[in-house]
Amino acid sequence: MIRSTMQRAPLSINQLLERAGRLFPDSEIVSRRPDKSLVRHSFSDFYRRSRQLASALLAAGLQKGDRVATLSWNHYAHLECYFGIPAAGGVMHTLNLRLAPDEIAWIANHAKDRFLIIDDILLPLYEQFRAKLPFEQVIVVPFSGAKVGDSFVDYEAFLAGAPAGFDYVAHEEDDPISMCYTSGTTGRPKGVVYSHRSTVIHTLMANQPDHWGLSAKDRVLPVTPMFHANCWGIPYCCVMLGIKLIFPGPHLHPEDLLALFAAEKPTYVLGVPTIWLTMAQLLESNPEKYKLPEGVRMLVGGAAMPESLIRTYLKHGAAVAQGWGMTETSPVGSIAYLKPELQGASEDERVARFATAGVPAPIMDLRIVDDEGREQPWDNKAVGEIQVRGPFITGSYHDVPQEPEKFTADGWLRTGDVAAIDAHGYIRIADRTKDLIKSGGEWISSVDMENLLMAHPSVQEAAVIAIPDPKWSERPLACVVLKPGRTATAEELRLHLAVKFAKWQLPDRFEYLDAIPRTSTGKFWKVKLRERFGA
Repeated sequence: MIRSTMQRAPLSINQLLERAGRLFPDSEIVSRRPDKSLVRHSFSDFYRRSRQLASALLAAGLQKGDRVATLSWNHYAHLECYFGIPAAGGVMHTLNLRLAPDEIAWIANHAKDRFLIIDDILLPLYEQFRAKLPFEQVIVVPFSGAKVGDSFVDYEAFLAGAPAGFDYVAHEEDDPISMCYTSGTTGRPKGVVYSHRSTVIHTLMANQPDHWGLSAKDRVLPVTPMFHANCWGIPYCCVMLGIKLIFPGPHLHPEDLLALFAAEKPTYVLGVPTIWLTMAQLLESNPEKYKLPEGVRMLVGGAAMPESLIRTYLKHGAAVAQGWGMTETSPVGSIAYLKPELQGASEDERVARFATAGVPAPIMDLRIVDDEGREQPWDNKAVGEIQVRGPFITGSYHDVPQEPEKFTADGWLRTGDVAAIDAHGYIRIADRTKDLIKSGGEWISSVDMENLLMAHPSVQEAAVIAIPDPKWSERPLACVVLKPGRTATAEELRLHLAVKFAKWQLPDRFEYLDAIPRTSTGKFWKVKLRERFGA
């Protein structure tokens, strides 16, 4: 029998850190502080400080596998945590600062976090749940430049006092390095734990030319929070390739972002549609004042981006690609790009492709399955739940009994997203299983209806939910936010929808709101809408 001659070297994100320090010492990390001033670090600084953080944590008593929580915005110190905590054998646990204090406390207790690294400007949030958490040490990043109080450990002093010299803690490639909790909109959040192996494979997979397609010459500005699915994995790629990182800190208003765009000229930006929707309104309101960097590429995820919004950004010179994924998929599961056979497509068809979730990512398996467990064809007609498996897909949740409803008997993750896939492999997300509307035994896609509503010139945002109906079981209700100074009657909106929807599918009722409620990750929070209007 012939055997492979390849070495058995474990995959490790420590290799990415070492590469960054050796090959890219002059690459830059720009962070915007709370006062909007910019602070700059080199990758040489980042390499040294990440190793100092690891050394200091070990000296403070960190044991292999201990969880170190972060409660931070996007900036240089948070990036140091991404690499310094695993270098010491610890597990970085990013806490979502947009959650309610009680929810943050529950998650940190469930994860059994020992240490907390927190921005000084977030200490008021910490005080709201402090009594419920037994952190052994709270290490405060003086992000605003203010003096850290005596009851806390100053992050800079913590690093400066680290023992000289550092050796990476020995590990296997399946050892954990970080954990994130799901948003928990349908129950308690669940923890997903990533390994060295899964993270390295995900990084190499997602950065293919037709996916992220990043290189050392890029300048990346992540609007996606570093506490949201590890910032979609982008920081690992940027460190691996020596890419300049531009962190926006706490200032995520579109006007602030556009000012940062003008100053640092990113070539690649990423974030959820909410950000780009409000930014588009600024771009459209004053195109002479507000401009995007020339040739900027945009990665959009977290929710569907309507075709109308994609067209707006194309008009302003940006290239837009959507992706689909979950905390459970590390998170990239698909990316939209034009396959070779579609390069000559019309602009309308190209936009339609970029408005899909794209094609499945490499090194993972994806299928759609109906309610009876039958795999469905890729014919753009049959719909089913997306199920996935692969080396960067979670196979369980942290400290939660195995849930049959989340994993199939043959080992696939049930995502809860319902989709159709066409012959070219493009995924069209129809809905979440819990958001599909079944009226008279027929399905209505709330996502398709929302996207078409948001293409109406008077509509800023739209969310569609199912409400009980004695005759048809469920009927669609459309919640609409109009653009300032614009009007649109229910009948006008029904006529607009009738272009693509049958008469029986049209909403019986429209509710006009000042804003659509959102989850901590920026998605429409339909649970709240159902609570308000479902009765």
